[in-house]
Amino acid sequence: MEIKIEKATVLKEKPKKGEALGFGKIFTDHMFVMDYTEGKGWHDARIVPFQDITLSPASMVFHYGQEMFEGLKAYRGENNTARLFRPDMNAKRTNDTNDRLCIPQIPVEDFVDAVKAVVDIDRDWIPEEEGTSLYIRPFIIATDAFLGVAPSKTYKFIIILSPSGAYYASGLKPVGIWIEDEYVRAVKGGMGFAKTGGNYAASLKAQVKAHDDGYSQVLWLDGVERKYIEEVGAMNIFFKIDGKVLTPALNGSILPGITRNSVLKLCRDWGYEVEERKISVDELIEAQKNGKLEECWGTGTAAVISPVGKLRYVDDVMLINNEEIGELSKKLYDTITGIQLGKIEDENNWSVII
Repeated sequence: MEIKIEKATVLKEKPKKGEALGFGKIFTDHMFVMDYTEGKGWHDARIVPFQDITLSPASMVFHYGQEMFEGLKAYRGENNTARLFRPDMNAKRTNDTNDRLCIPQIPVEDFVDAVKAVVDIDRDWIPEEEGTSLYIRPFIIATDAFLGVAPSKTYKFIIILSPSGAYYASGLKPVGIWIEDEYVRAVKGGMGFAKTGGNYAASLKAQVKAHDDGYSQVLWLDGVERKYIEEVGAMNIFFKIDGKVLTPALNGSILPGITRNSVLKLCRDWGYEVEERKISVDELIEAQKNGKLEECWGTGTAAVISPVGKLRYVDDVMLINNEEIGELSKKLYDTITGIQLGKIEDENNWSVII
């Protein structure tokens, strides 16, 4: 794929070393843009100065939500290298989402090349402090100016970059999770597996309710029987019960997380018995009462591993491992972040060096 490059003539002031970065508030000098036109395909790939985009108020993305997004990171690794973690998986998941939303496919190699190119031009924005990274947000929006319910005939694929601070500013501490018993996020046959904004909009009401009661995240149940664990709002979920590693099976309403996939591979390589299956709330409550619920953690791009110390369901509050990080959770975090930074041997060839 040929990518035209227009460099910014006026560069932004980069954050100073040690400055609090937060998440998603600061943006780099450049962005990647590519257009789609029916009959022509994807075309005009370019890197341009970071700028606002102009769309018609009638653009279909505003009215029917035909859009998708992805999230991955670039890391400053050993020997000052710029490193990506399994970007091909993000490309494949992009196309799974695109298929569900009737958005044209993007060749995996073109997606990865676009990410590599825009990160390379802004590589000086990758922060150096421990736990920091350059967050990468690819997204696609429908741009037809048409108020009819149908797939758009034109789209924009854009990638923006944002230097982000350490997810755990005060250390890797277990969080409290609210198991939602009122609202539903997704059902099989819907869009739960897709990386699209509507899924996140649907989660906001329960997220506010959980925060008001002192919990960090919402853990969703299935939308039919309302008793089987699915996923946290921004993460997949894992449990270690009586020595076994358990996680809900992908069933069409759960996002196929890339960190989830990595954790499954590592746990199996380390000799753990791993099960992907239905897990009911009742099973968790029983395991906790019997002292068999040994660890719980979430997995996702932002946190990598997020240990869970407390689960709430209606009137039951389950404390896990004395609200301390578990041995396996810590090992997974250290191993994956070590691979991402090039400090640990990458036996699975997950890292891409730019």
